[in-house]
Amino acid sequence: MLKQGYKSKAWNSPQKWKVPVLALLGISLFLILVVFFLLKSHNDGQQSSLAHEVFKQRWNIFESSVQLHPTREFRNGTDLIWQIPKSPKAVLFLAHGCNGRAVNFWDQSPDCPSCIGLPEERLLVLHGLARGFAIITISSLGRCWTFGEEVLIGNDIIKWWTNNKKLEKLPLVALGASSGGYFVSVLATNVRFSRIVLMIAEGMFQQMDIEQNYPPTLFVHMPKDLFRQQKIDENMEMLRNKGINVSVIECKEFPLSSNVLADRIPGLDQTISAKLFKLFQMKGFIDQNGYMRKDGRTTQWKKALKESKNFLLDKRLVPHIQEELNLAFAYHEMTSLHSDQIFKWFESHMN
Repeated sequence: MLKQGYKSKAWNSPQKWKVPVLALLGISLFLILVVFFLLKSHNDGQQSSLAHEVFKQRWNIFESSVQLHPTREFRNGTDLIWQIPKSPKAVLFLAHGCNGRAVNFWDQSPDCPSCIGLPEERLLVLHGLARGFAIITISSLGRCWTFGEEVLIGNDIIKWWTNNKKLEKLPLVALGASSGGYFVSVLATNVRFSRIVLMIAEGMFQQMDIEQNYPPTLFVHMPKDLFRQQKIDENMEMLRNKGINVSVIECKEFPLSSNVLADRIPGLDQTISAKLFKLFQMKGFIDQNGYMRKDGRTTQWKKALKESKNFLLDKRLVPHIQEELNLAFAYHEMTSLHSDQIFKWFESHMN
């Protein structure tokens, strides 16, 4: 029979500690690796899901069910372009970013010969029309939106138009991107929106007195922009503290492929899309997995295109390609990729 003292002495021996300590270290390392791979798998899954959304949303996704037939008018020194679906259930006001115009949201057609139809803007309109939203877009008076008299002009146009079209009893919502997001955040203190979406914009909340009746706010942003993400986090906390419902959607980068540009840009065929993809590979604009190495605005793709002799590209499509490259890098660009979530947000507070 062993002595009690001997048992205690043996357990406290440094040699006897080695096995359990090594075992604990091994278990800890194993758990760390498990957590790492689970997180990586989750992030890869998110990226894969987003890539799937990109590949699923072709530019003509609504071709059989929704057609763009806008009406263009001029009022208060600016233009407004609008379309009302059959049996509308709500009204959506869309505000462009700096250097944008109302014509960016609509395809060129006999109804609007000067319209441009940028890929993301037009898809937002099509998603809205397909879900029964009457759409109204207006152009800023200058390069970007301002937050004084222009807010009053926007208020007047929206009120006049909804009354004129007998839509004033429908829920009214708004989405603004970048400068348009700042504009919508201020406009919401003058116009009774049911809900608003601020895209790649933290809003002007630090310069406003926010009341409890301020509309529920969804932030759609790109986490690569660390400064803006911090400001959005701060504004979300402030709005929550005032009892205002807020939510967020994060937009991540996605890889290019030989068909992505053709899938998302009307008028860009598969052959040109594949040639552009090969050019981006050759010039090192994308990595081995198809991800943009730099923001589309700082990538010298247009210069590379001029130097190449293998393209017959319609110059009118250059802004469309630029937008998709910016979106793929996911730092600062309008996006339609999360339209389902955005419109569910609108619809969840319209009754």
